[in-house]
Amino acid sequence: MSRKDERNLNITLRNEEEDKDEVIISISTIFKKLKKYVLIWIVVAVITFVAIFGVTTMDNIHRKPTLRSLVSFTYNGIEKGLDPAGRDFNKEMIKNPIVIERALTRLELPLDELDSIRHGITVTGIIPTDAMDKILTYKNVYENANSNNLQAAQAMLDVSYFPTEYTVEFNYSGTSFSRNTAVEVINTILEEFKSYFFDIYGYNETLGSSVTALDIDSYDYTEATEVLKNSLDTLSTYVRQLSKDDTTRFRSYVTGYTFDDLYEAISTVKSIDLDKISSYITVNNLTKDKNTSIAYYEYRINELTRRKTSLEEQLTSVKESINDYEKDQIIIFGNGTDNTNTQSTQKSQQYDDMIEQKLTLTNDLAQTKQNINYYTERRNALKQSSSSSKDKIEQVDKQLKDVNAKIESLIESVKLTADDYYENVTFQNAYSVLVPASSKMSSTLSVVVNEAKMPIILGECAVFAIYFMIAFIEAIKSDTFDRKRRKAEKDSDDEDEKTEEE
Repeated sequence: MSRKDERNLNITLRNEEEDKDEVIISISTIFKKLKKYVLIWIVVAVITFVAIFGVTTMDNIHRKPTLRSLVSFTYNGIEKGLDPAGRDFNKEMIKNPIVIERALTRLELPLDELDSIRHGITVTGIIPTDAMDKILTYKNVYENANSNNLQAAQAMLDVSYFPTEYTVEFNYSGTSFSRNTAVEVINTILEEFKSYFFDIYGYNETLGSSVTALDIDSYDYTEATEVLKNSLDTLSTYVRQLSKDDTTRFRSYVTGYTFDDLYEAISTVKSIDLDKISSYITVNNLTKDKNTSIAYYEYRINELTRRKTSLEEQLTSVKESINDYEKDQIIIFGNGTDNTNTQSTQKSQQYDDMIEQKLTLTNDLAQTKQNINYYTERRNALKQSSSSSKDKIEQVDKQLKDVNAKIESLIESVKLTADDYYENVTFQNAYSVLVPASSKMSSTLSVVVNEAKMPIILGECAVFAIYFMIAFIEAIKSDTFDRKRRKAEKDSDDEDEKTEEE
């Protein structure tokens, strides 16, 4: 477009009633006016930017800006929304009162702020953009699916994403903390949560407490050996499970033991130390109260007899179900050269479960029969025995105390080894603080910039709109004035020509 053509490109605003109100605006005039006021626009734009940024900065300083941290969980199951125990993951446990209390105690701060801190912490999961796009796409397909494709669309919609990274925000405006103190508090909370995480999902503290909570002096000798045996069985099962889960053959730097070492030690105490005491008690018919012990054995015999009958009935029912069970059949069609088909039988999961149930019932029944025989022998022996000597009673008391001390030592070794294993193997990278909160000026500036971004954009757009409107109005005035001036000059020239003609 030539410069001449540009000058002739006009915008016409016409009043239909009166042609004399016609307004002609030249684009070139608008650009001239924009150029004329460009310096004023720049100055006002800079002033607006500084003013909004300054107000935002002062507002942040006054109202204590929110501190932000980023944490990550990387263990088997978190991608399915589960915690290490297989339950639904609860992100709110990061601000558990126990964790906050530990952090305040560590920093030697009063516990009065605990509730304010807890209510000021917000934990939000981070969903990657690609995962969000996938979810939204599937949702759109489902919403637009017709009735024929509804089932397929429903299957597509059955998709979800569980975050592995979380933003932890701390609004400390409800506390009396300064920014530096608030940063220390939230970072210490995130550090203490790691220990809390190990406490919950690491060594089973409840198991250890239950094993050591019993006072063997309150039991008769035979009952005391049973209590100790149950404690060793419980501890042995726990250690065996850890050994199965451990694929690294972990050896603790704290205790020097592997889980297999601990399992063998537990088995040794149970098979040698405890069996030696049991045999000594049985051979010598030791008891603190003969009549009470006989009554106890008779009660146990009756209870186990009822259990034996129940197990026998269950075992019979399972055997009948297995015999009558019709296995799944698979028909393999011929290859096309003949009309023969091959029929095959395949075991199903239900069949396998019944076989497993049969084995369990068989083992339970055998163990129950052994216990019945044992208690029967003990009852009969006590009925025929006389009172025990004082020396033998003192000796068995000492042996029981020694075994109990060994069991307590084993429990402590299991605890230390398990803690070491969970902390350095299983949960070594299960939880980590990717980005801690910061009190640096760069962090504050980043928060201010993020909060001031939108107001600055809106303010600058408003300034530009006013700037353009002023230029537009000035262009209208200028072109209108020039048009009227030219028209007046033309009318004057016409009058002069008319006068001369006359």
